[in-house]
Amino acid sequence: MTFFRRSLPLVTPILAFCGSVWFSAAQPAVPVTIGQNFTGTTEDSNNPIFPPDCSGAIGPQYFVEFINGSFTVYNRTNGLSVKRITDVKFWSDAGINASGYPAVSDPRVIYDPISQRWFATQVNANANATDPTIYANDFLLAVSASTDPKGVWYGFLFQADPDNGYFADFPTLGVDSNAVYVAGDFFHGDTNAVGPGLVSIPKADLLAATPTIANRTWFGVMDYATRGQVLQPAICFDGSGGGRVLAMGDIGSDSDLHSNLVTFAVQNAATTNATLTASTSITVSPYVVPFNYDLGYPLFNPTQPDGTTTLQANDARLSAKVYGVNGVLFAVHNTELNDRIAIRWYRINATTGALLESGTLADPDLDLFFPSIAANSSGTVVIAYNGSSAGTYVSCYASAGQTINGVTTFGNRILLQSGLDNYHDLLDIFAQLFGEVVDSRWGDYSTLSVDPNDPNRFWSIQMYPQSSDPDTGAGIWSTQITELITTPLVSLAIAPSGTNMTVSWSTGFADYQLQSATNLSPPIAWSDVAQARQTNGSQLVVLLPASAGNQFFRLKK
Repeated sequence: MTFFRRSLPLVTPILAFCGSVWFSAAQPAVPVTIGQNFTGTTEDSNNPIFPPDCSGAIGPQYFVEFINGSFTVYNRTNGLSVKRITDVKFWSDAGINASGYPAVSDPRVIYDPISQRWFATQVNANANATDPTIYANDFLLAVSASTDPKGVWYGFLFQADPDNGYFADFPTLGVDSNAVYVAGDFFHGDTNAVGPGLVSIPKADLLAATPTIANRTWFGVMDYATRGQVLQPAICFDGSGGGRVLAMGDIGSDSDLHSNLVTFAVQNAATTNATLTASTSITVSPYVVPFNYDLGYPLFNPTQPDGTTTLQANDARLSAKVYGVNGVLFAVHNTELNDRIAIRWYRINATTGALLESGTLADPDLDLFFPSIAANSSGTVVIAYNGSSAGTYVSCYASAGQTINGVTTFGNRILLQSGLDNYHDLLDIFAQLFGEVVDSRWGDYSTLSVDPNDPNRFWSIQMYPQSSDPDTGAGIWSTQITELITTPLVSLAIAPSGTNMTVSWSTGFADYQLQSATNLSPPIAWSDVAQARQTNGSQLVVLLPASAGNQFFRLKK
């Protein structure tokens, strides 16, 4: 339990101090321990695809790993694999014949504790496109029949862009109480980026006895300048249905400074009359894209112990999930700071788009890249990411923090899995034979998810280099799945409110009782505060009358 004090009357100069925590000007780091921590899939002849695109989610009984090439279910209590099939077999079992396509790729998977169902998506490369200069392709979407990901799934395949037949790349997936959202970045031909596109499917239709996508709304391929680049529909497990979408104003085609995000919402998403709100531009601190496609900017690529900077860290897109919790959006992307790749994180008001807070995780020696983020209602925030340097192989890390009184403080970096070798993919190795330099693909994302059994537990899936092929010298990747157990900090805030005062704390501690006492002389006479609590966003607030003497408060569970 935590103690706080205020002194009255509230009109004295001491008031400014009484609105703050007494015992510490800086919040302590949220305690974290590592639970399950095991290697998932390792690249081999059965899954030679690179990069794996590390997508995964924790459910009530299992952790699901859905990566390029395979769909695997692990027992959450011991990390043992209980089902492993190819991604093509996954779609076939769900009723979708994906075997006729050269590839399916860019997997995403979510467990939704509200509906107690799993949702998954990929895109295909449509070999049957009528115009080979367009390469029209499809979204693949699946929903489970129950909480068991080993059981029945219902699959759907629909053309990504039914208007023009543009190719959808880098699909993203979101879910809230009203709908399931699938977005993509659309291309015409091999390199001509056209704009972002978005599909909204009523959630009730997918949960029906006979699931359907017939009532979906396609919003078309839209304008980058209006809707932003690489849309990330928010994932909301708190019962809200705002349909909020977040995107970068510019993911980067240069090394210039950029300073805006874009947000908008899907309205009436549970109906056949879904519409989009106008976009809101969010001004943020300038970020620099970790540009890596032009080798004239080698410092914007991660460094490895062999001295190379050919590992691809991608751009400044929101590559991982955007989490919506208690009306706040949590997002993360890469930037560059002091010639190192760093991580920028945000807390954004989901209704207004107002920037509540942002910060940067950086290291003087390590490049930090491919971050993912998740948060819970207690204010605990976790960011997972890769890191490497001239003295460190690409390794898996996480940082945990907590938002208290509007300020988020992160603790020290936590090592989840050490990299075991330098990494160069086959294309990089092949280019070296001809004296050329080509970036090695890495990522393209990591994933964090909140445990539905205990929201103070977070599960990460990331990629790390396992070894090198003795014949080709190409790197062999593995995935690492880690359970992070956090212990949220309980904190009270006290502030004046006219002639009254407010005492507030996080909604994550709704089962705590506010108590007060007039002095701390033993035996202390604590009594329950009778005034009703109100919910204000992520805070529980109690309005109390002023009194003439000292008052002490605590939360007791």
